[in-house]
Amino acid sequence: MDKIEHGDAVEIAKTLGEDVATRADEADRLGRLPVVDVDALKLSGYQSFTVPKAFGGPELSVRTCVEAQLELAKASGSTAIVAGMTMQVVGNARDLGQWKDVDWERLGSAACSGGLINSVASEKEMGSPSRGGLFQSTAVPTDDGYLINGHKTWTTGGRHLTHMLVRVTLGEAAAVILVEGDREGLSWENTWEDALSLRASDSHDLTLNDVVVPRENLIVQNPPNQRPMWFPMVLGATYLGVATAARDALVQFALERVPLALGKPIATLPKIQREIGEIDAALMAARALLFEVADRWDQRSYGRVAAAKQFATRTAVEVTDQAIRVAGAQSLTKGLPLERYFRDTRAGTMSPPSGDTAYEAVGNEALQAVK
Repeated sequence: MDKIEHGDAVEIAKTLGEDVATRADEADRLGRLPVVDVDALKLSGYQSFTVPKAFGGPELSVRTCVEAQLELAKASGSTAIVAGMTMQVVGNARDLGQWKDVDWERLGSAACSGGLINSVASEKEMGSPSRGGLFQSTAVPTDDGYLINGHKTWTTGGRHLTHMLVRVTLGEAAAVILVEGDREGLSWENTWEDALSLRASDSHDLTLNDVVVPRENLIVQNPPNQRPMWFPMVLGATYLGVATAARDALVQFALERVPLALGKPIATLPKIQREIGEIDAALMAARALLFEVADRWDQRSYGRVAAAKQFATRTAVEVTDQAIRVAGAQSLTKGLPLERYFRDTRAGTMSPPSGDTAYEAVGNEALQAVK
């Protein structure tokens, strides 16, 4: 895996995307992540991208991973966000030095073998863990390990996850404990298949009922308050990729749509050209900011990351909205993929950092810089 370079990674994403795209509409209709997509991810080496070279991976840069993620998301936002969870969890652990060598041996090897890894944190009562608070899910020490009980929401990847980094309350503090996907006591509730966005991401609810894991599965106790810099970048790329797919679909529609009254493609109309021009300009700006932040990667600059993610997701929402309006009534049906792109980008507004929180981070960093 350590031979993968920037160009290789982007080509892997494009090739993977061409395959995934053939199943994306049906996967969305069924509300289910295709097993074939998971197998394709495993064979492609995509899951290894952020693994350090010392542990068998290519240790690719943020810029390379963001560009690859954007390409994959053009094919399917759902499959891309599942793949992106491994990318961001491993990338964040790499940059922040969160895992011990023994954990890298297990988790790095799993990613290089095509495993699906995700952080399992959100709970119904807590909401997003980014706002703090102790988890209702608990881990109780046993003679040789831990007994885990709890209920988690929005667990992207669902039953396909091979390794879950479950956040729990251990004693009076938070902890992260590895739970392998084949442990006894795990049960899944299909809560996501008819969700508004990313229906095929299998972001279902997980119940852990007396799940027993060995002592060595404790990854970290009382983890430091470190902002996950990779998460916003990967998500920004995902939603921007979906919006780019909407742009491409609109362009194709405009070239092929020939109303009888017009007698020629609507692409010849200045109004349509102007609308597509506005879409392209918005996407260019969002991509430029995302890539610029990735190129000048700095773990100390959360404000820049927040700005790139917020601008990317806001642009994605605006672009898909405009594409729907330009294409007209046909875009509201399954005859065009635009309605799926429109729905999928809405999830970006819910992912932290978003809204006022994102802009506060940007503004605070600007103010701190001149003190």
